[in-house]
Amino acid sequence: QTNTYTSDIRLKENISLIGNSKSGIPLYKFNYKGSIDRYQGTMAQDLLSMNKKEAVIKDNNGYYMVNYDKIDIELIKL
Repeated sequence: QTNTYTSDIRLKENISLIGNSKSGIPLYKFNYKGSIDRYQGTMAQDLLSMNKKEAVIKDNNGYYMVNYDKIDIELIKL
């Protein structure tokens, strides 16, 4: 079981930048559209633009997922 979660900016809302990880990855608070649960994590699109493609995969619907085992951020439910 990998630590992989849907992390596409197109599926999130109420996004606020709260800082950066040690390696410079932007860190956000957000909720998934249709949910009130808040999370802290990153955006797949940021990782792609930073050339960290090894941490990003595409799901069957064409949305990006992030393997958090490959970056220095954890997805945290707040």
